[in-house]
Amino acid sequence: MAAAAATTVVANPLAGRPEVWSPYTRAPLELHRRLPQYQATRLLSAPRLAERHGVGELLIKCEMSRLGLMSFKILGASWASYQAVAGHIGREPGPWSTVAELAASLEGLRPFALAAATDGNHGKAVAHMARLLGFEARIFVPEGTAPARIEAISDEGASVTVVAGDYEDAVARSAEEAGPRCLVISDTSWPGYERVPRWVIEGYSTMFWEVDDRLQATGRRAPDVVVVPVGVGALAAATVNHWSRHEVAPTIVGVEPLGANCVMASALAGQMVTVPGPHRSVMAGLNCGRPSAVAWPLVSAGLRTLVAVDDERARRAVRDLAAIGVEAGETGAAALAGLSALQARGGAVAADATVLVLCTEGPTDPAEWRRTLGVELV
Repeated sequence: MAAAAATTVVANPLAGRPEVWSPYTRAPLELHRRLPQYQATRLLSAPRLAERHGVGELLIKCEMSRLGLMSFKILGASWASYQAVAGHIGREPGPWSTVAELAASLEGLRPFALAAATDGNHGKAVAHMARLLGFEARIFVPEGTAPARIEAISDEGASVTVVAGDYEDAVARSAEEAGPRCLVISDTSWPGYERVPRWVIEGYSTMFWEVDDRLQATGRRAPDVVVVPVGVGALAAATVNHWSRHEVAPTIVGVEPLGANCVMASALAGQMVTVPGPHRSVMAGLNCGRPSAVAWPLVSAGLRTLVAVDDERARRAVRDLAAIGVEAGETGAAALAGLSALQARGGAVAADATVLVLCTEGPTDPAEWRRTLGVELV
């Protein structure tokens, strides 16, 4: 069961054929193409890292710059916010062709707000979307959140409240904001609150449509293995929902921090359980104690292997990515850390495999990035 020291690797005992969501369309991608600064993010081939990790080809989906932010989270936050506003007003906003026209069409709603809980990236994304729409943003973060992440959220014009406790406590506090003039845009679910987290998951599909299109354009085949970082499971659910539709589905590997490995613990228990905090990994975006109920059916069946890594392995992955010119934060580097942990077992991934690693964020905590690399962030 155990691999290298301070790493846990298990075969998911619940793995099977997941029931994917229908309908499944490119509608989120079409919305994202209409937002400012849209462009498909890089799909990078990394031969040096492929050789180091003993695989045939290593592809990295680089989500360090997405719609003007340093994380993929804006994909889910924007689609969920748009869908939630449309549901609130009972129709599609607009007509609109620019985000300024979209904001103008919603003038009658104001004053209006979006609220969210976050470890950093999701809250900044919700705040960014609120600013684009001309709304207020109320963001709740757990104590211990890095000052740089709080400042980045505040820079979007949001009010930021530090909540005593962990991420789950911040989620509970954010839920209290729901009302006639405030929509809660959460990437995790609770009883009676499931539509918005599902929209968040749908929004993440954009990165996978981009991968499909890029692979087709370059004549490459689909990956044999996809490695995804796991917090509450929203991105992992999106990964399963997309790749399980392929004729030959890849093996999907989920990576969590040791001490916040709620999906692994739940899979081993045979049901959703809570991993108690405090959750203090440097992989801050993955410091979650309980899976999302909306994500769980896809994640529990669709992830074949579950890996929990320590902070030092994540830092090593940050350094490995920096060496090939990819500036990633610790959460962003978690998937590569998971691949490293798998291969430390003696080659759990085949030597001729094509592996897709999802690199989900840039260095959102510059102080931690400097400590890891011993250099200044440019």
